[in-house]
Amino acid sequence: MGEQPYGIDVGTVDRIADEVKQVVALGVEVCLVIGGGNIFRGLAGAAEGMERASADYMGMLATVMNAIAMQNALERMDVPTRVQSAIPMMSVCEPYIRRRAVRHMEQGRVVIFAAGTGNPFFTTDTAAALRASEMGCDALLKGTQVDGVYTADPKLDPSATRYDRLSYTDVLTRDLKVMDAAAISLARENNIPILVFSIHNPGGFVEVLQGNGCFTQIDGGS
Repeated sequence: MGEQPYGIDVGTVDRIADEVKQVVALGVEVCLVIGGGNIFRGLAGAAEGMERASADYMGMLATVMNAIAMQNALERMDVPTRVQSAIPMMSVCEPYIRRRAVRHMEQGRVVIFAAGTGNPFFTTDTAAALRASEMGCDALLKGTQVDGVYTADPKLDPSATRYDRLSYTDVLTRDLKVMDAAAISLARENNIPILVFSIHNPGGFVEVLQGNGCFTQIDGGS
């Protein structure tokens, strides 16, 4: 949503799409899971008194809108892209089919997974860990608001320090809020390292893939 309080900022979408394009240019197979918090958050709706399942379905539909916006931006940059939704909506995008998604990636297309897992009570972080496992991904990169995992919220605590590396167990036992427990556990079971970096750093996606820049790596530990 950029600097706006709500919705989709085309400039921000284009900037993130350009980050993805740079990675694709390296010959890396890329798939994306996109959240919908800029439009509607299921947890926030539930907190306001909505039934949690209904609020989560609304949040999942918001991710489809974001996925289509990202697809549009990527294809304007000549990056072939497919959107697959866990909630079938055939006139808008493809349904999620694992083998088809793998084939798209083999053909050099970016695949955007929308609608989370298709189930309420699961976050898009869990959807990302699930899809990374299904696609056989080498790593799961989480582009977020800060450049890694900190001891506390750096926006609220100036003394907070960034971790360079954590184990899955560290994240779970210290209850670090980088991703929910289901996502961390799924990544651990499938031995997929998680790299947490800032989506706001220009060129940050490429830098992290090349092992440079600021990020926190979460893995099985040494």
